[in-house]
Amino acid sequence: MVETINVEMVNWARALFALTAMYHWIFVPLTLGLSWIIAFYETIYYRTGDESWSRLTKFWMKLFGINFAIGVATGIILEFEFGTNWSNYSWMVGDIFGAPLAIEGIAAFFLESTFFAVMFFGWDRVSKKFHLVSTYMVALGSNLSALWILVANAWMQYPVGMKFNPDTARFEMQDFMEVLLSPVAVSKFTHTTSSSFVLASLFVISVSAWYLLKKRHQLFAKRSIVVAATFGLIASLFVGFSGDEAAYEDAQHQPMKLAAFEGHFDGADPSGLVAMGIVNTNKKPGDSLKSFHFKLKIPGVLSLLAQRSTVGYVAGINDLVYGNEAEGIMGAKQKIPLGKIAVKSLADYKAAQKAGDTIQASIALANFRENEAYFGYGFLEKPEDAVPPVGIMFYSFHIMVILAGLFVTVFAAFLFFILKGNIEQLKWLLIIGLPMFFLGIIAQETGWAVAEVGRQPWAIQDMLPVSIARTNLDTGTVAATFFMFLTLFTVLLIAEVKIMLTQIKKGPEEVK
Repeated sequence: MVETINVEMVNWARALFALTAMYHWIFVPLTLGLSWIIAFYETIYYRTGDESWSRLTKFWMKLFGINFAIGVATGIILEFEFGTNWSNYSWMVGDIFGAPLAIEGIAAFFLESTFFAVMFFGWDRVSKKFHLVSTYMVALGSNLSALWILVANAWMQYPVGMKFNPDTARFEMQDFMEVLLSPVAVSKFTHTTSSSFVLASLFVISVSAWYLLKKRHQLFAKRSIVVAATFGLIASLFVGFSGDEAAYEDAQHQPMKLAAFEGHFDGADPSGLVAMGIVNTNKKPGDSLKSFHFKLKIPGVLSLLAQRSTVGYVAGINDLVYGNEAEGIMGAKQKIPLGKIAVKSLADYKAAQKAGDTIQASIALANFRENEAYFGYGFLEKPEDAVPPVGIMFYSFHIMVILAGLFVTVFAAFLFFILKGNIEQLKWLLIIGLPMFFLGIIAQETGWAVAEVGRQPWAIQDMLPVSIARTNLDTGTVAATFFMFLTLFTVLLIAEVKIMLTQIKKGPEEVK
């Protein structure tokens, strides 16, 4: 009975964290990208002295400010949830996870906030040059904030630069630079920020397309599109390169994630990439059912992503669950018994220490260190628990990739026709541009689903399952909190959308 209640509480806590993260991530990427676009607009104003570029900059700055405020509010709540619902996690990894978050608050956020005031209220109060520098400092600060948060998240995906202290049952940092510069951290930062640049560019295009369809502020809209389409096209191409690197890092450090988002149950050499398909949701590890009802596969491409070669064995879900001796792959089935030895040895070590038995403590500690790499697996009940939801992973990944390809085409088309000088006559293209921002939000959310759902069942990959990371709270308390925040976040979202739409309908300031 207790176990059922705990599982239910964990699921509610996960749902609450996912809810907060998804709402938060509606606002953050727009902040990251729009800050740079505004800086580019103001640069043009600074160099040309044309006041119409000043009005253009101020308009997008207003929308940025509205979005920034809601993003900060949801982000603070997200950080509080580590302490309220995930206290075991906070205790065990706080020394490591808390360090980049502290730097984010002390350095990046204060940098951003300080110059934010100058950017918004410093027009005609400071020199043009200093105001321009302030705008760039806001862009830099917002992206530095993302850096430190993404470093913390990357460590959850690939825990490096640390050591487990059996005396305190905590992970302690040993090498900060290894945490900061891990390949997963670099990949996550570059991919996330570049995709944020894409979203902000889509936002500008959607709003500007609406103005052109309404035949309002046409020069303003076309100037906005030129910068946004150029920035978006460059960023979207970089998203492809950084996404390829992210998939490669998954293959090296989180092979189960890679296998799940491809619905790749049986390892092969070479392995093909599923371009599109319909997942068989009844398929389970080890059974004889087909993994897809339908699929279109590109030969050798999955091997290329994972091994940097069109030939090369890519482990499937079955390999990672049950092991594959021929390929030298140890599965969860082999890791769980070793993990249980590690868990028991740690308990024996603590008991021997308490009893003052130094000999038994030394033996237990040696046993723990021998099996420490499998510690997290000791909390899993069965090998199949190591598999994330394949259906969610597959569709999230493929929706993200398909939309990324669409965005490249849209940016190229808008840039081509805006430079050709006849974009206001192409109603079909402007209509296509209208929903692009909302499709961008979908791409962002599915991308985070791939990153975070793909890590399940782990809070810290291979080291700490989500079920152990939780706080011992009553299920009803967490469920009630979920609905409370669902209501609050929905109200905030509606308020932001209403304020945004009011500003957009009002449009930029007209020349008096």
